[in-house]
Amino acid sequence: MKLDPGGRRPPPEAGGAFLAQPSAPLWKRVPSRDPEGRPLADFMMLIPGLRDRPESDLRATVAEIEAVFAAYRPLVVFADLNLRLNLLWVSLRPAPGMCLEVAAAIKSRVPEALLVANRREAMGR
Repeated sequence: MKLDPGGRRPPPEAGGAFLAQPSAPLWKRVPSRDPEGRPLADFMMLIPGLRDRPESDLRATVAEIEAVFAAYRPLVVFADLNLRLNLLWVSLRPAPGMCLEVAAAIKSRVPEALLVANRREAMGR
């Protein structure tokens, strides 16, 4: 997984998930199903002020997120970091509680990251 603000293709070593900011709209790039046809689970995290940080801080933050993805490599299928919106989108193979677990792992390494949820999800209903 690499940050690629130029929208180029991921390098071969990137594997399945990839942090990028390509030009195509997210809805066209996000996979909705795994190779076996099962639906994927997704979540978004807002990282306030990320785009305004110095490049060294930005790269350090991306490295922290990539470390989480490496720990959950079998589950993380897709990731997109939109610097314009300071928004991280993550798609996972579905497993009970994994969206919250991966989001919590990101939050533990990037404390300013905020999970985006609607009121019903936030209240556990």
